Parts: sequence; C-alpha cells; structure tokens
Amino acid sequence: MDGPPGMLDRIGTNGHKVQHHMFDTPPPPDLSTKAGRKAWRREMRMVAVRPRRWGLWLLTLGFLLLMAPAAFGLHSLWGWSPTFIGSLLMLGALPLLVAGARLRRRYRQGRMGRPKEDGS
Repeated sequence: MDGPPGMLDRIGTNGHKVQHHMFDTPPPPDLSTKAGRKAWRREMRMVAVRPRRWGLWLLTLGFLLLMAPAAFGLHSLWGWSPTFIGSLLMLGALPLLVAGARLRRRYRQGRMGRPKEDGS
C-alpha cells in the first residue's frame, strides 16, 4: 500500500479495510416514509450552500440595480452605471448557481447509488 512514510505503522495491518471504509457512501435514503423524505430534504438543503447563497445574493442585488437604480437614489457608482453593474452582478451569479445545481446533482447521484455521467 502506497502512502506517506509511517502510514502503515499508524493503521496497522488492516490498512486496506480502513481505506475501504473511508470512501464508502451511506446507503440510499428511505424515501418511503415521511420522516425519510424530511431527512432527505434537510440533507439536500445542506449541499452546495455557499455557491447557491452567493449566487442568489448577487442575482438579487444585480436585479435591483438593473431594474430600479433611481429608487435607491443611485445614478452613478464609482463612475459606472448602476445598470451596467447590475448586469455584471447577474452575470457573475450565473456560474455560481450552475455550480450549485451541478454539485447537488452529483451528490444526489452518488447518494442514490446511480452511476455518474461521463461528462461530469
């Protein structure tokens, strides 16, 4: 078994079992019960939280700057048009939201025991 020096000393002779159990995925969730579905929803909410949260914040701020800059008394931000900045923020939100959706899909596929697609 390859690894850093002294790795086998720490793990002992059952190193292959330790490595095998480190990468085991938990069994698929039980979606036949209400409690199982609730636990699954709670689990999925915790996947890719940061990219989704940042993407939604950027999208909201960009939309507000794009649609109603005069309502906030903004006519220029650091010499730039609020409409332009709003468009950039919304454009910046797109990769974050797509990344969040892909991460959730990959997690769901791995958790359900389905084979992963070749492209992801």
